[in-house]
Amino acid sequence: ATATATATGGEGDMLGVSKRIRETDPPVIVATKKLIAEGGSDVLSLAQGVVYWKPPSLAKERAKESFEKDLVHAYGPCEGLPDLRTALREKLREDNKLDGVDVMVTTGANQAFINVVLSIADSSDRLVLFVPYYFNHLMALQMTEGGPKVLFGPCDSGTMLPDLDWLEKQLEEGEKPPKAVVVVTPNNPTGVVVPKSMLTQMAEMCGKAKSWLVVDNTYENFTYEDTSVMPEFISSRNVINIFSFSKCYGMMGWRMGYLAYDEKNQELAESLLKVQDTIPICPTQISQYMALGALEAGSDWISEKVKLLEINRKRAIEALSPLGQENITKSEGAIYLWAKLPDGLDDGQVVERLVKEFKVCIIPGSSCGAPGYIRVAFANLTEEQCSQACERLQRGLTCILK
Repeated sequence: ATATATATGGEGDMLGVSKRIRETDPPVIVATKKLIAEGGSDVLSLAQGVVYWKPPSLAKERAKESFEKDLVHAYGPCEGLPDLRTALREKLREDNKLDGVDVMVTTGANQAFINVVLSIADSSDRLVLFVPYYFNHLMALQMTEGGPKVLFGPCDSGTMLPDLDWLEKQLEEGEKPPKAVVVVTPNNPTGVVVPKSMLTQMAEMCGKAKSWLVVDNTYENFTYEDTSVMPEFISSRNVINIFSFSKCYGMMGWRMGYLAYDEKNQELAESLLKVQDTIPICPTQISQYMALGALEAGSDWISEKVKLLEINRKRAIEALSPLGQENITKSEGAIYLWAKLPDGLDDGQVVERLVKEFKVCIIPGSSCGAPGYIRVAFANLTEEQCSQACERLQRGLTCILK
């Protein structure tokens, strides 16, 4: 009887799961999708950060051709296809002004971040995330046992830019400075662009402390008519850059990202290779051919698509107007708006009410370490759908604030 109970997970079952995973935050997007499903088929989502457009025709043609020629069934090179890595180095030189970097292709930017974390930090190391942070970054640190030692850095309450005075103290004080500092620009969840001068200063501060600077550039292509600070890029021996195909090329499901790092840093390259060989073995072959075709379509193709978001973005800003313009962060890029709720309002409860009563969903700021805030994504719906969702959001906020 005891054996049967144990085998079937009955009473007295001593089986358990990893403490690391138990203590990792639950995925907010999974919870959000569940909430949307419970709200009914007519709920419109301004929650998940995706785009509504499909990949370039050239990308789809490349993928189809690779499949028909049987190029995609075997394992490929661990770091990625040579042709794709060559094309990415050229893109980094031409578009990002990054030279002297090597490239590793990954199955999305999230896996790129996991590769980096496992390669540069031990569970005893401290890492810096600035609040509000990208929730999957914290989850990655939690499940690799770095969660308890994360230092949550403040951002300026007005600009939402990282507080460098605070960072300098953390890097200079004590015997063991943080092993790495993580920054996202344009930012998820705020949409704020970190100026190149600030990135350079952060890299120099980190270099002096023998710390890494990890820069997530997933939203590099998303800027708008009123963007005053354009995304720029830096490279150094202690800087690791993360990029993605998902948002700009509408390739979310194809899971394609990549890392760029100092080509002379052989120790880092070997460490990244160990992680890569253990997790995916190699990036998905057909997705890499898709990525090659996307690069052929190029930045002009992306620019035309991003222009289509101007109206969505303006409508989303208008939808947040019941909160007061002073409570809406000036978003310069990415596909998000960030806003503060009135004191006393629970962001999770606000999100639930918006879904149940007004049939629109957004993300609670508490998932990004900032209770009392909300994040609105405006790229996942067409102009007509977004307008309808924003009307619901504006009406909902007006009612909730009464």
